[in-house]
Amino acid sequence: MTKNTLVLVDGSYYLFRAYHAMPPLTNTSGYPTGVIFGVINMIKKHLTEGGPDYFAVVFDAKGKTFRNELYKEYKANRPSMPEDLATQIKPLHELIQALGIPLLVIDGVEADDVIATLAKKAAKRKIKTIISTGDKDLAQIVDQNIHLLNTMNNVRLDPNGVEDKFGIPPNRIVDYLTLVGDSVDNVPGVPKVGPKTAVKWLNEFGDLDQIIDNADKIKGKVGENLREFLPKISLTKELVTLKCDIDLDLNPEDLVICKADNDALREMYNKWNFTSWLKQLDQENSGDKNKDLKGNESTAPNETKYETIFTEPELDLWLGKLKKAKLISIDTETTSLDYMNAEIVGVSFSISAGHAAYVPLQHDYDGAPKQLSLKSVLKKLKPILEDETKRKVGQNLKYDKEVFANYCIELKGIEHDTMLASYVLNSTATRHNLDALALNYLNTKTIHYEDVAGKGAKQIPFSQVNIEEATPYAAEDAEIVIKLHDELFPKLQEIPALEKIYCDTEIPLLSVLSRIERNGVTIDSEMLERQSIDLKSQMGEIEIKAHNLAEESFNISSPKQIQSILYNKLNLPILAKTPKGQPSTAESVLQELSEHYKLPKLILEYRSISKLCSTYTEKLPQMVNSKTGRIHTSYHQAVTATGRLSSSDPNLQNIPIRTEEGRKIRKAFIAPKDYVIVAADYSQIELRIMAHLSKDKGLLAAFEKGQDVHRTTAAEVFAVSIEKVTKDQRRAAKAINFGLIYGMSAFGLAKQLGVERNEAKKYVDLYFERYPGVKNFMGLTRDTAKQDGFVETVYGRRLYLPEINSKNAPQRQYAERTAINAPMQGTAADIIKNAMIDIDEWLNKTNFNANMLMQVHDELVFEVHTKKLKEFINEVENRMTKNNCLSVPLEIDIGYGNNWDEAH
Repeated sequence: MTKNTLVLVDGSYYLFRAYHAMPPLTNTSGYPTGVIFGVINMIKKHLTEGGPDYFAVVFDAKGKTFRNELYKEYKANRPSMPEDLATQIKPLHELIQALGIPLLVIDGVEADDVIATLAKKAAKRKIKTIISTGDKDLAQIVDQNIHLLNTMNNVRLDPNGVEDKFGIPPNRIVDYLTLVGDSVDNVPGVPKVGPKTAVKWLNEFGDLDQIIDNADKIKGKVGENLREFLPKISLTKELVTLKCDIDLDLNPEDLVICKADNDALREMYNKWNFTSWLKQLDQENSGDKNKDLKGNESTAPNETKYETIFTEPELDLWLGKLKKAKLISIDTETTSLDYMNAEIVGVSFSISAGHAAYVPLQHDYDGAPKQLSLKSVLKKLKPILEDETKRKVGQNLKYDKEVFANYCIELKGIEHDTMLASYVLNSTATRHNLDALALNYLNTKTIHYEDVAGKGAKQIPFSQVNIEEATPYAAEDAEIVIKLHDELFPKLQEIPALEKIYCDTEIPLLSVLSRIERNGVTIDSEMLERQSIDLKSQMGEIEIKAHNLAEESFNISSPKQIQSILYNKLNLPILAKTPKGQPSTAESVLQELSEHYKLPKLILEYRSISKLCSTYTEKLPQMVNSKTGRIHTSYHQAVTATGRLSSSDPNLQNIPIRTEEGRKIRKAFIAPKDYVIVAADYSQIELRIMAHLSKDKGLLAAFEKGQDVHRTTAAEVFAVSIEKVTKDQRRAAKAINFGLIYGMSAFGLAKQLGVERNEAKKYVDLYFERYPGVKNFMGLTRDTAKQDGFVETVYGRRLYLPEINSKNAPQRQYAERTAINAPMQGTAADIIKNAMIDIDEWLNKTNFNANMLMQVHDELVFEVHTKKLKEFINEVENRMTKNNCLSVPLEIDIGYGNNWDEAH
């Protein structure tokens, strides 16, 4: 950085850039921190060794500015600042000040005006200014002494750079902005005049005054627009012109970075979980390096060493290290994300931070160096990988376990998984991939896969990546896992309930899910092909009916054509619009319209059947593995916020069970010869959890007596005896029971039951009158969530709710509904996960002639040999209900048949 330099950071620009660029990071309490982290990181880039003499960060102040006095509509169409952004501004300001960095927030003007004034003052004092921003408005003050720097792309704009970018010199930027206006700030410009036209006029006529003088010569509609706009042009020019002379009682020389307040920094870093900065701070203090942020005497981090293993002696040396290590980090690089077909390209491992190795095995690009034999390396690794006493850690180790299984190696001793540790610690805090975790917890930007393999159509297989590039990428993955484990596991240990969930549920479940995935399930492809034909026939019939109702042919799969038919031709009411202002054809809108109109209902039916066809009946036969003859889903432990599992490729959780077409698809999931499919489903588990949590005497009594709880609820709400409850009354009671769990309002219940809102509210009021414990529980849960920022399952699993105290009503209400539902969904997930672990252990110990095939919501699906059927059913029913943490009994609906549908 050149001496005698002032750097001014456009803090408001940084603020929004960080908000949109950073992943949604939060601390362990669920408070958003991504903007704080991102802005400070960007600021620190300016403060390396040899940094500027003078420095300041400038933010917009709250409230109106002089421009609002000039034009009341200034920025009138801007949406309010998102809550999760607004809440980070104050702590960000405090952190900047604690770092000793000058912070400027001046009332009545904007950050750009403050920056312009300081830059002009500096120029008079022969101090060069660099403005760090991406805001085009500041281009108007660029000259030989004032340059712009966009750290996003590292582009620096001097006067020539401004002209290259905009097509005009800096002294014409105000004229340019006057012509085009600013839709973001609601500053009017000449209608239909965009950047190209504005630049063309300025180059043709010279400046704005000349354009105005020659307005009559400009032809066409755009000329008319200019002439009509002339009375407003002076106002626009004043709005877009930066004030370079605001009254500031400081000079550029006053903007000097001071000594940091380390005590305040330590407190903030702890509060916001900026652990890497905290470590750096402690290292600097221990080395007596308490210097300013220019880092002139900062302590250098330990050098990271990544090795590439090409020879047997090198491998043997590392094998010796692995055998002695207390914890081994292991990672595979493969040819595919499809675990059943993935081949190993290389293996990396680490036993300590700063040191890792990569063993390339199947890199096959032209000129690739000779590598060790895959077979011989795996033979040497196998005893270590299969040794239960050799503790392993990894990131998403379930995948690596299944890849090794392709080579007849059973990965044992899985002690830790950083993805699962992060998920249990805070399921909603961040994405749980390695890159996001490293950034969030270690302040480390890792090498991304795309960095070495490319993106999109140009992406190459990992086997084609140069080993010199592959080594730092692969070895870093293993080494970062060690660092993450050291950060995450102590945090879990601070909360014993979370540590127990992690160690006793999620880690053991990893291996259970691996076995389920490899078991796969047999499908009847021919049956599905016949179903595809039937579904397409139904789609054809629906299409004909739709065309008849519309009185013309149209593409029923085209939202644009549907939009035209529904709103232009049939004049249906517009209930919602797209972000571009067009009438919406989204499913929720069509659902509402279908209550009164036939065509939207037909379109929904068509979409539903089309989705079944494309997602299941046509796709499932294509997903049969050629080696096993089965389909193999992937289960995900770290996706849903509440602890439930999800699945993909194929998604088995979304096969509908309430429709005839969905049940037909389940018929195609079949048992092999001499086996049957067994389906065991927890009965009304979330209502039982509600009874336990609310301690409502009425609900508890109903479950203790083994009564039909929906019939019991109907009897209470409608004041009739249980024997006289009608089907419609039971249906309404069921809707109330489940609706309240999911936070359904009286309005939602009215829509579901097809009754007036007042009547639905009456049902809800009667329900709470009969079950006061439920109402008290809901109120207490909301209050506790607002106080603690999270809710817990019966087992202590947490769900953080950062928006529970939001001023934004829809966000707050959604968080309140989640607070009610999450403990029940999460507890149900914990119960079935623990049952899966227990059943899996029993099956493995006894070599029982049965396999666990699927987990779908509250249901487990098995294939069992017919000779073992009775014994199996008794054992599974016992194991799914024996370790009951609830104060009401658990019940299982269990059945069997030749296919999944028959088993229900």
